[in-house]
Amino acid sequence: MLDKEKEKRLRAVKIAKAINSIEGVPIPDETNEFFRQWIDGEISDDQLTEIMLSLCKRI
Repeated sequence: MLDKEKEKRLRAVKIAKAINSIEGVPIPDETNEFFRQWIDGEISDDQLTEIMLSLCKRI
């Protein structure tokens, strides 16, 4: 994966975390590893979406 794509994904994660913080919706610590895997290209967009949806259903 290109560094530019990694930077784009890292920026997206930071923005998502900031928005959730502003809205008062904490992001569970366990998501950090999934975000890292997505940023590094180890999991796809679809896989990250599935993981996040399954975590949201637990809350």
